[in-house]
Amino acid sequence: MSASIIGWAHTSFGKKEESLEELITLVARDALAHAKISAEEVDEIYLGHYNAGFSLQDFTASLVLQADPALRFKPTTRVENACATGSAAVHQAAKSIAAKAAKVVLVVGVEQMTRTPSAEIGANLLKASYLPEDGGTPGGFAGVFGKIAGGYFQRYGDQSDALAQIAAKNHKNGVSNPYAQMRKDLGFEFCRTESDKNPFVAGPLKRTDCSLVSDGAAALVIADIDTAMSAERAVLLRSLAHVQDFLPMSKRDILAFEGCARGWKQALEQAKLTLDDLSFVETHDCFTIAELIEYEAMGLTAPGQGARAILEGWTEKTGKLPVNPSGGLKAKGHPIGATGVSMHALSAMQLCGEAPEGMQIEGAKLGGIFNMGGAAVANYVSILERIR
Repeated sequence: MSASIIGWAHTSFGKKEESLEELITLVARDALAHAKISAEEVDEIYLGHYNAGFSLQDFTASLVLQADPALRFKPTTRVENACATGSAAVHQAAKSIAAKAAKVVLVVGVEQMTRTPSAEIGANLLKASYLPEDGGTPGGFAGVFGKIAGGYFQRYGDQSDALAQIAAKNHKNGVSNPYAQMRKDLGFEFCRTESDKNPFVAGPLKRTDCSLVSDGAAALVIADIDTAMSAERAVLLRSLAHVQDFLPMSKRDILAFEGCARGWKQALEQAKLTLDDLSFVETHDCFTIAELIEYEAMGLTAPGQGARAILEGWTEKTGKLPVNPSGGLKAKGHPIGATGVSMHALSAMQLCGEAPEGMQIEGAKLGGIFNMGGAAVANYVSILERIR
C-alpha cells in the first residue's frame, strides 16, 4: 500500500456530554493539527458512523465540514459496515490514495450511544445480525454471541476460565489507557465468578464478557508516500484486507470465523510477513468469546485451542504476541463507528513510541489490527509499520 497515517486524534470513550457534531469536529480539528496539515490541503473526507437509530441526525457526512470552513466543498462520504464501520472508512481512504484520487484524506469515526434507552440500544445492535433468523434472539446481540459461546463450549468444552482471563487481561491493560471508558483492574476471580455485579447476560457470557455501550470519536490524517515522508511521523498501512462473509450464521461454521482467517492470511501474505513478525495485535473483543475464536482464526493456535494463548500468557502485554494492549473494546468501550479508527490511531501511537505510559509495547515495529462487523461478517485486517 502507499498510504500512511501522519496524524491522529482520540476522545476518551464513555458517556460524553458533547453532541455528535461536537465529537466529530473536535477530533477532525485535532487530527489536522497533530498532522500539521491545513484544512485546505485535505482532498477527501470519510466519516465512519453506524447509527442504526442511535442518532436522530442520519445524514452526517457533512458534519465534518463544520470543523473548518476550508473543508467546504471537499468530497465527503459516510461509510458504514456494522461494527467494522471505522476500519471500512480507513480502507476507503487508503484506496483513494492508491488510486491517486487524493493525496491527503481525513478519516473520522464517531458514535453516540448512551443517550439511547437500553431496550433501543439492544434493538439497534441486533440490526447487525440476520433478522429473519436472529431478530427474536433474547438479549439482543449479546444473545447472538451467547449462542456462539454455547456452541463453542459444546464443541470444545467449558472455556469459562479462558473467557474470564481474557476479560481480566483487557481490563488490566485498560488501566493504562487514558482514553478507556473503564480503567479498573477487575481481576480474574471477579470476572470468573457470577455475582450481583457480574450476572450472566446470555448463555455462558457474563457482564464482564461484554463490551461497553459508549460515546466517542477518533480521527486520522492519511497521506500518500510523498506527503508522508515530509511529515513529522508516518505509519505505513503496509497491507489491508477486507473479507465479507454471509450474513446468516446458518450458512457457515460460525465457530470458525472463516472470514477473519482469510483476512489475516491475505494481509500477512500481502505484507510478506508471518504472525510471529508482529509486535502486537488490536483485535475485536466485542465479547470475550470473539477474542478467543480470533486467536484461532489469526493462526495463533489450532482450532479449539485458543484457550492456550490466554491461559499460558501468550497474549499478555509481556507475552509473545500482546493482544489488545489498549484494553480492547472490553475496557476501552465500543462506540461503533469510532472503534476501527480508534484501533488504527492507538496502533499508530504504539509504533511511534507515543502510546500512553504503561500501555506502550517496548520496541514495537509492526502492528496488526482486526475489526469485525456483525458475527464475523465484515472482516477487516490492517498491518501497520512505522516508516518515519
